[in-house]
Amino acid sequence: MNTEIVESFSQMVRAKSLDKDVLGGIIEDIFGLLVKKKYGQDVNYSVVVNMDRGDIEIFLERIIVDVVEDPQTEISIEEVNEKGNDDELEVGEEYVEKLELVTFGRRLINLARQNLNQRIREIEKDIVYKEYGEMLGEIVVGDIYQVRRNDVLVNHNKNELLLPRYEQIPREKYRKGDTIRAVIKEVKKTPNGPVIIISRGDNTFLERLFEIEIPEIYDKVIEIKGIAREPGERAKVAVESTDSRIDAVGACVGMKGVRIHAIVRELNNENIDVINYSDDPLVYIQRALAPAKLKQIELDEVNKQCTVYADSDQVSLIVGRNGVNIRLAIKLTGFNIEVIREEKPFEEYEDDIELLDLKDELGSDIVDLLINNRFDTAVEVLQAGVEKIKAIKEIGADKAEQILEVLKNQFEEEE
Repeated sequence: MNTEIVESFSQMVRAKSLDKDVLGGIIEDIFGLLVKKKYGQDVNYSVVVNMDRGDIEIFLERIIVDVVEDPQTEISIEEVNEKGNDDELEVGEEYVEKLELVTFGRRLINLARQNLNQRIREIEKDIVYKEYGEMLGEIVVGDIYQVRRNDVLVNHNKNELLLPRYEQIPREKYRKGDTIRAVIKEVKKTPNGPVIIISRGDNTFLERLFEIEIPEIYDKVIEIKGIAREPGERAKVAVESTDSRIDAVGACVGMKGVRIHAIVRELNNENIDVINYSDDPLVYIQRALAPAKLKQIELDEVNKQCTVYADSDQVSLIVGRNGVNIRLAIKLTGFNIEVIREEKPFEEYEDDIELLDLKDELGSDIVDLLINNRFDTAVEVLQAGVEKIKAIKEIGADKAEQILEVLKNQFEEEE
């Protein structure tokens, strides 16, 4: 029966890929509990497990006495003699009795098997927790096996990984059976086992993709100095080369953009700006706001404040669609950036616009009014300013401001 039990337990453990010595220790603990269950909590015993031979030996140790007062630790001399005392043991000596497993009965053996299953599950959880804990920040590749409303479940080496909504790339579609790459973001212990959270929206995922696609970064010839990202929308990556012969931005972009395009495709066509890092905050901010042209930058390095002056036609480039460009520049540089719009002098506009050509934008009535008051071109109206335009009888202050704003926009669009 010993061999049968050990083999039964060994099969369970082999299926879980546990170490043989670990199994031996577990079996010792479990059969120790069975001995205590059958003979009492204070009983003295030893369990010897030989996994190579498939053998379990259990020894019960009691003191020989004339009158038994504690049956858990004592045995009478009469009982010892009845069991056969080849060593002629006497009162006061220790009697060691080998227990056969059959004495425990099927019920206790089955209980041992259940306990072993529970212990194995606990060890499994610890192994998974430790394994993925050591993989924090690394990219894994798995298969999507369930797409739920707020998260996606991914199978990786028969382990379940969780991709929550807040770690996904917005508007990215996930389908059951698809292969997916993500970075190990967090490993949490719970009563039901470890929860492994993966991410595609974290900055670390973008950093690891750069290491995969750009050998110079993996070899640490080029260093990533900073990342600012709004997943699925846009990202800015600041890089610096430790070798003056290597262009950091050029290496990251690759020939005809092949390297950066591979990363962009992986990130659901997220726009990526790669810029050269600088220790000079003024230069760094200027690069972070590219391609916009800045007229002047004022810095308060103590309070991390920055004021940027730019022509009105550059402000939209600085801010970006929905403000994403300036938000990323703020994250990347660590400076709070304020933009001051400077109106471009009207005399600098190369091509004036006849008011007759702006009837669709201003309306025929307004154009006629302006022409009747000797304003024939857009620049003439802009040079006159709000005060002179609102002085026209049929045009009030609010309407005058609207007219000037429309005309300014015409020149910005042409730029």
